Amino acid sequence: MTYDTTMQGALAERMGIKLLEATPERLVATMPVEGNTQPFGLLHGGASCVLAETLGSIGATLHGSTIGRPYAVGVDISATHHRAARSGLVTGVATPLHRGGSIVTYEIVITDEDDQRVCTARLTCLLRK
Repeated sequence: MTYDTTMQGALAERMGIKLLEATPERLVATMPVEGNTQPFGLLHGGASCVLAETLGSIGATLHGSTIGRPYAVGVDISATHHRAARSGLVTGVATPLHRGGSIVTYEIVITDEDDQRVCTARLTCLLRK
């Protein structure tokens, strides 16, 4: 199953998130640091969470579509911010930790252009009919 990249939502579009790969097993997207910073010029932690939730929710929706539960609703997100990003693009890669019949959990690793880990997030979604 493929994912229509035009359906990722207004917030993801506003933040410049570009979906590069989307399957239930692996999702990849980039996001610019510029325009998504906090007052000190660093990538905003909330922006990392938006990237993580975008990837995890799309993955959950793709998985849910294969089992007749195509609506994913986020119920928990956690993020650990490891280092600052000041410029360029960050890349998020989401892989499933659990894909069940009603609950799906993805781990999302966000790295900078030097492949240094910026953030590790975990998103759990409830799948609905």
